[in-house]
Amino acid sequence: MSGTILPDGRRIEAITLRGGGLRATVLTLGAIVQDLRMDGVNHPLVLGCPDPAAYLDQARYVGAIVGRFANRIGGARFVLDGVAHHTDPNFLGRHTLHGGHDGTDLHIWRIEQQATDQVTLSLTLPDGHMGFPGTMAIRATIALRDQALVIDMQATSDAATPCNLAHHGYFSLDEGGDIRKHELWIDAAHYLPVDEGLIPLPGTAPVAGTAFDFRRMRPVGNCGYDHNFCLSDGIRPPRPVAWLRGSSGLTMTVTTDAPGLQVYDGRHFNGLAGLDGRNYAPHAGIAMETQHWPDAPNRPDFPDAILRPGQTYRHHVAYGFAR
Repeated sequence: MSGTILPDGRRIEAITLRGGGLRATVLTLGAIVQDLRMDGVNHPLVLGCPDPAAYLDQARYVGAIVGRFANRIGGARFVLDGVAHHTDPNFLGRHTLHGGHDGTDLHIWRIEQQATDQVTLSLTLPDGHMGFPGTMAIRATIALRDQALVIDMQATSDAATPCNLAHHGYFSLDEGGDIRKHELWIDAAHYLPVDEGLIPLPGTAPVAGTAFDFRRMRPVGNCGYDHNFCLSDGIRPPRPVAWLRGSSGLTMTVTTDAPGLQVYDGRHFNGLAGLDGRNYAPHAGIAMETQHWPDAPNRPDFPDAILRPGQTYRHHVAYGFAR
């Protein structure tokens, strides 16, 4: 474990994990998976930045756990139990993205437990933080097991509040730096169409006959994905929901208990300085974020995303690799 001082004076730690044929570097800043390698593969499996200061600006969200509500809340407001709450409008000046401008990705998480192959980090968000009610206690265990990056998140709150934590890693299974030729399968018959602000429109839409139909494996392509795929109408036992394959034959299976999968094609990258001297261009990596559906606090027809006192939010995701 090694420490670094950020430009704002805060100290962060870099934790090295080894196990299950993988090795990873995890930062206490944002619970970021900065690097992930597989034995016998000569390139990283994720996008990451050697300079941790980049995560405060041009590399926001890359590899981090985002929240307290991942994805978007339309209009930066929601009504809960008859009370209107106004959250930080950090996206387009009118919506809330990933918990607001001071989301969990910018906080220094505490190391609670550490072993060779896993680390447990924790974070407490105060009542009213970014406009959200309730003091929220968050724990995340990041582990390497059986050639998989396994992340288990949980949270409790002393007041009812939206809760949606997600790992925001970007994956690339090839050396080439462009994921559009990766082949993808997603176990989803419906997705959420969105408006110009990426807020879900009313209802769900069938994927059949559209560019969102990945029920048969095919290339990611160039269709501008930043959409939620509807995996289920609520939390389910962990099951494989997506499969990604690079041109080299390396594959990644996504296993989760979450009801949604946000797929984003990384088109915004524009020369970000990355691992091993790489510069990440558009489509350098693909984000596959298991989570609740976006704008769920405003959508009673969506799976419930409210955490109440006495309950424990739990979210499991495993990214398993094979050759």
